[in-house]
Amino acid sequence: MCQLSRLFWVMLFSLLASYSHANSSSLEQIQQSGVIRIAHRDASIPFSYVLAKDQAPVGFAIDICLKIASSIREQLKRPNLKIEWVPVSSPTRIPAIRDNLADMECGSTTNNQERRKSVNFAIPHFFAAGRMIVNKQSGITRWSDLKGKTVATTQGSTNVSYLERVNYSYALNASIVLAKDHREAFSMVENGKVVAFAMDDVLLAGLRASSAKPNDYEIVGEPQSVEPYAIMYRKDDVEFGRLINRTIVAMFQSGEFQTLYKKWFESPIPPNNLNLQLPMNQLMRYNIRWPSDKVD
Repeated sequence: MCQLSRLFWVMLFSLLASYSHANSSSLEQIQQSGVIRIAHRDASIPFSYVLAKDQAPVGFAIDICLKIASSIREQLKRPNLKIEWVPVSSPTRIPAIRDNLADMECGSTTNNQERRKSVNFAIPHFFAAGRMIVNKQSGITRWSDLKGKTVATTQGSTNVSYLERVNYSYALNASIVLAKDHREAFSMVENGKVVAFAMDDVLLAGLRASSAKPNDYEIVGEPQSVEPYAIMYRKDDVEFGRLINRTIVAMFQSGEFQTLYKKWFESPIPPNNLNLQLPMNQLMRYNIRWPSDKVD
């Protein structure tokens, strides 16, 4: 056999092996490799974040995924399965799951129709709501109070469209300012450049908790959007999805999930012992009682 022909067959067998690996189930891959690959965020407080370089991530979603990892070890009868942490960002989180670089993603990713073209989602572990943060002295408690005012939101976020819808529906004639990031938008409320910042309530709670005077601000307004955060896993990986959902439902029923919620949303959390003071909303309570991964 000539060298060129030998090279062709080597490349072909390599491609076939890669294809076979990519199309095997996550549980089969974990069984073969002895490793559970968990994608995480570096700064998605309190869901998935890193306290110090080279340390394992912590957070509400991370604790849930560690419980799922325990379920995987039990089902596969492999108590010594290791965890490999795979850092991801907003742009890379979906490709990491889609392209089989991680088995599941544990963070604050919204389950929506567009994303379900590429990945699957588990039962939601959080429902964020589009609301606004204001200074308590502003007198603003409802969206209608924004009439003729200036309000901020973050450019590129889903909140831009709902704020525009509110502006139109309520005939507010409000001026909308687009900030480059959440911190800049909140600073506009702090220095009085805008009367409100519209964003997911959990992110607003984090900004309030980390501010110099958290008691000066409150989160108000009827929810204008619903963002179901859920664990991502590979599309059509039915068996793995069942294991994840089964674990989450068991946590609901045992009360472990509720205990974790209080730990991360109603108690001081690292690194600065801040309390987000964000009680569980009604949507999440319904989800615990009637769990489903169908969100629309």
